[in-house]
Amino acid sequence: MISENMSWKTRPFLLKPAGKDYLWGGSRLNDDFSKGIDMEPLAETWECSTHPDGPSTVVSGPHAGRLLSEVLKEHPEYLGTHPRTKGELPILIKLIDARKDLSVQVHPDDAYAMEYENGSLGKTEMWYVLDAARDARLIYGFHHDMKKETLEKSLKEGTVEKYLQKVKIHKDDVFYIEAGKVHAIGAGALIAEIQENSNLTYRMYDYNRIDKNGKTRPLHIKKALDVVDLKGSAQPRQPMRVLRYRKGWATELLCRCKYFQVERLLINTERCREMAEFSTGSNSFQVFLCTGGCGALFDSPENALNFFRGDCIFVPADSAPFKIHGKAQMLKISC
Repeated sequence: MISENMSWKTRPFLLKPAGKDYLWGGSRLNDDFSKGIDMEPLAETWECSTHPDGPSTVVSGPHAGRLLSEVLKEHPEYLGTHPRTKGELPILIKLIDARKDLSVQVHPDDAYAMEYENGSLGKTEMWYVLDAARDARLIYGFHHDMKKETLEKSLKEGTVEKYLQKVKIHKDDVFYIEAGKVHAIGAGALIAEIQENSNLTYRMYDYNRIDKNGKTRPLHIKKALDVVDLKGSAQPRQPMRVLRYRKGWATELLCRCKYFQVERLLINTERCREMAEFSTGSNSFQVFLCTGGCGALFDSPENALNFFRGDCIFVPADSAPFKIHGKAQMLKISC
C-alpha cells in the first residue's frame, strides 16, 4: 500500500554492491556482512555507486533489478538540487577489508582530474574504522617536508617507507584524506569509505608484490609526483565528536566538507514506543549504511524495509518523513 504522503517514486530502496577482488583483500565482507559475492579475496564492495567501474544495483521496490545509475539518470530529481549533483551522483560509498597492506597511493584533485583525466572528478575521501587488528596502522602523509627529487629517487630505489608517517588506528576512528595526501590502509583494517565519485588512484609504491598473473602491478609515478602534497603532515588527531541524544536514538557528526557530510547513528528503539524519524529535503538525497545490528525503515505503517548489517539504503531527495525502528548502528551520508 502506498502512503498518501509518499509516492512510489520517492520511497527508499535497498542497494546491492559490486565487488572487487584486489590482491590485498580478505573474506570479512562475506563472513561478517553476508555479501554473498563469489570472489576470493573480496577486497571491496561498492555499496552506493554509479561509477562504470563498479555500479550498484537496486534490489527493492519498483526499480528492483536496475542499475542505480540508470534509475538516477531517469529520475535526476532523486539527487536533489545541491550544486554538486548536476544530474550525477557525486559520491561513492565502499566497504574495505584489508587483509594485507594496500599500496602507497595518492589521488588528484578535481582541477587536475578535469584537465588530465577526461573530465573526471578528483578523489577526496573519508575513512571510518569499523574494526582494526591490535597492530593495524595506516599511512598518512610524510614525517617532514619532502623535495620532489628526493621522493622520486626513493620510489625508484624502494626506500620511500622511511619517509612515510604510520599511524596506529582503532575501531571508530575517523580520518579525512584530502586529494594530494599520500596514504595507504594497512593490514587488519576494516573500513567504510566515503569519497568523491571517482576511481582515480595513482599507485606510488606496491612493495614489489606479484598479482595472480605473476606480474607486478603498474605504478603511476609521473602523475603521482604531479599531484602529491610534499609538505610534512602533523600526526592526525581524532576530531571532537558530540553525541546528541533523543528518545531511542543518538547521532554524532563524523565529517563535513564540501563534498559530503557523514553522521553516525545509534538506533535503539526496542524498549520505547517512539521511532527515530527522518526525512530528506529538496537539497539532497541521503544514504544509510548499516554497520551493525538490524532494523526496519517505515515510510508508512503498512510498509517496512528491513535491513541488516552491511545493507545500504538510498533515500531520494524530497522524501516524506520516514521512521527507523530496531537496534542498529548506521552511517548517514548526504551532500
